[in-house]
Amino acid sequence: MSAEKARSDGAAEERAPMSLRERKKRLTYQAVSDAAIALFLERGFDKVSVAEVAAAADISKPTLFRYFPAKEDLALYRFADHEDEAARVVAARPPGTSPLTALRAHFLDGLARRDPITGLCDAPEVRAYHALLYDTPALVARLHAYLSRSEAALAHALGDTPRARLAAGQIIAVQRVLASENWRRVSEGATADALYAEAVDAANSGFDQLAWGLEGRQGA
Repeated sequence: MSAEKARSDGAAEERAPMSLRERKKRLTYQAVSDAAIALFLERGFDKVSVAEVAAAADISKPTLFRYFPAKEDLALYRFADHEDEAARVVAARPPGTSPLTALRAHFLDGLARRDPITGLCDAPEVRAYHALLYDTPALVARLHAYLSRSEAALAHALGDTPRARLAAGQIIAVQRVLASENWRRVSEGATADALYAEAVDAANSGFDQLAWGLEGRQGA
């Protein structure tokens, strides 16, 4: 199991226990995605066919498409657990805690754990995966669909009002920029440990700006 998938499984454990059928389905998704990513890392995303992925995963091509409607989804399955992560954090926050406070604490905790979703992870397999993702235009474009679903889920958790949808868009955007900047620095050779303090400062600055815009004006 990859470091990225192992860390993302921690968030998934907060959900209700899955049925045996659901667990088997999830394992199939993971196995097929892992087989695809191994091929993509070895030869490049554009040089691997869906038929080759199906053969490597020992399933038929029609079966593969039942699990993954698009080739890009094979590589981006690792983001699946994170699509509604912000929404789940908001829903599970302690009484009296604002959504933004809960999301800030969760992001800072992710930095401390070197969660790959924060961009602050220099494990070799995570660096290779991120390089594949951000160096492949088709995957970058597909990633926006995942971010849009994250935004929609968060907006729903915040009340699904026009204000909630605007807030969700701003929050997801700030988290994306923070993660992208962390990954940029890591990809240039910096270690996660060396960047940690700066990443925490940047995260606090970003959430401070969100708090001023989303909570400060409302309080005023």
